[in-house]
Amino acid sequence: MLHILKIIAALVTIATGGLALFKPMATPGFTGLDPAGGRGISEIRSVLGGLFIALGSVPLMLGGNTYQMLGWGYLGIAIVRLASIFIDKSSVKSNWISLAVEIILGFVLVLP
Repeated sequence: MLHILKIIAALVTIATGGLALFKPMATPGFTGLDPAGGRGISEIRSVLGGLFIALGSVPLMLGGNTYQMLGWGYLGIAIVRLASIFIDKSSVKSNWISLAVEIILGFVLVLP
């Protein structure tokens, strides 16, 4: 069952990347980022799109500890997001939802 959850977590990562890659104008709804101009759109496609697709794909291709690497990545994001919520006064619903998802995916993925 845990292995299936890890696969789902990797697929969620790929889907997030796919949305950013193919529909960068939809990202303000789930990231708060404004894809203003070609440069902003390019950054969303490449970092949120390409990187997330790669991060989710590698564990599916290589297996093993690569799932844990992805999990530690999510937990790192969660730690910084939690600090940012307070430091940057960005306590909005979407930020808390993202934090919860990152913690859940992170813990699922780091389990052996």
